[in-house]
Amino acid sequence: MCAVCGCGPHASSLEGGHVHDHGHAHAHGHDHAHDHAHAHGSHDEHEEASRLLRLEADLLSRNDRIAQENRDFLARIGSVAFNLIGGPGSGKTSLLERTIRTLGREMPIAVLEGDQETDLDAERIRMTGVPVLQINTGSGCHLNAEMVGRSLRRLEPRPGSVVFVENVGNLVCPALFDVGEHAKILVASVTEGPEKPLKYPQIFREAHVLVLNKTDLLPHLDVGLHAYVENARRVNPDLRIFSVSCTKGIGLRPFFDWIVATARAETAAARGG
Repeated sequence: MCAVCGCGPHASSLEGGHVHDHGHAHAHGHDHAHDHAHAHGSHDEHEEASRLLRLEADLLSRNDRIAQENRDFLARIGSVAFNLIGGPGSGKTSLLERTIRTLGREMPIAVLEGDQETDLDAERIRMTGVPVLQINTGSGCHLNAEMVGRSLRRLEPRPGSVVFVENVGNLVCPALFDVGEHAKILVASVTEGPEKPLKYPQIFREAHVLVLNKTDLLPHLDVGLHAYVENARRVNPDLRIFSVSCTKGIGLRPFFDWIVATARAETAAARGG
């Protein structure tokens, strides 16, 4: 079970309304006392599911409040943040390295690195020369607004910085938690298969941008890029999609241009013009 958000054995009850699904045939052929206990168990499970839903609502509400405080902090220093999300091995850190090496000449950049353990990715980012702070979540499967808020104050990004938050490798829980970002950037590898948007729709709905990475491997795969794009559009018609190869440096300039344009627009909006 996730130690932070509580996802685990109760997830199906919270999401699918299966609390009362015990099977009608099972109730036949038992005495009244057993039936009563069975019904009592259903009531207890319903109460537990309701309690968990209230807990989740309270948790997310508090998180949203802190996320807005993080945005206010960034606005005061004229900075913006991007939440980089994706599964393990999708290429988040590689994309970040490429982005820093290109855009670091145009604007100050700072990074918060999220992982359950180690600072391996933070060390990679540190080699690019930008300020970076590691956030280890232990058994937690995502970053939340409180973790990011505390770390932002410690990181002390320069005024006007673009702050990248590389989230824990996960396609589920990070979709639920606003960390104070101005946009969610979802990184996915074409090698993961075109059904990913259909299997993990929430993260694709929440994302503003999809970076489809490792396109240089498409000649070696059984499916084309169009299948992934079509499924992503089915889930989120407004999704901006960039097809890239970080290792080959293909298709990255349009993504970099979007970062620059979005950062400038958000900064101008924060200044009231």
